[in-house]
Amino acid sequence: DIDDVGHKYYLELELEDVLDKDRTVNCTAEVLYHLGSKSTAPDVQVTVQGELRSTEEADKEFYNRIRSLEKELVAENIPDSHGNVPPELEPIHLLAWAASGYVIWQNSTENTKFHLAQVKHVKQVKRSDEDLQFDYVLLLHEMVSQEVIPWELTVLWHPQRGARVPRD
Repeated sequence: DIDDVGHKYYLELELEDVLDKDRTVNCTAEVLYHLGSKSTAPDVQVTVQGELRSTEEADKEFYNRIRSLEKELVAENIPDSHGNVPPELEPIHLLAWAASGYVIWQNSTENTKFHLAQVKHVKQVKRSDEDLQFDYVLLLHEMVSQEVIPWELTVLWHPQRGARVPRD
């Protein structure tokens, strides 16, 4: 407890590489939840000890595949009702997962526990610049209340700049 400021947590965790389940790195984090402010995202400081596998080649391949599509990508229900993600949609699912982390961070309190349940809908939006744009409808499961919350989210992505969630 920090008087008149909030609650600070010190965490030690192990991160698992999503693309290589056998590879992990240790991580420490400090998370500060501000007192009385539901609209302020927690302050988070993270230190990662080690490196995860580079995704540069897979990122370029995905980027070029999406840029070469004649029609914009549209997909629904990722994963499906059996938990399956088609291999060609795995990058779309991982991008949603990363972007949902931003939404979760921005909307978390000490009394919430959000989890990405499903990409209900995703649609690629053609752009005149080099970024890829995807408009998502995500289903976030709030584990404490058991509520499933639909969340509309735009994600911009480029292999050299990573994922960005523009503010509306």
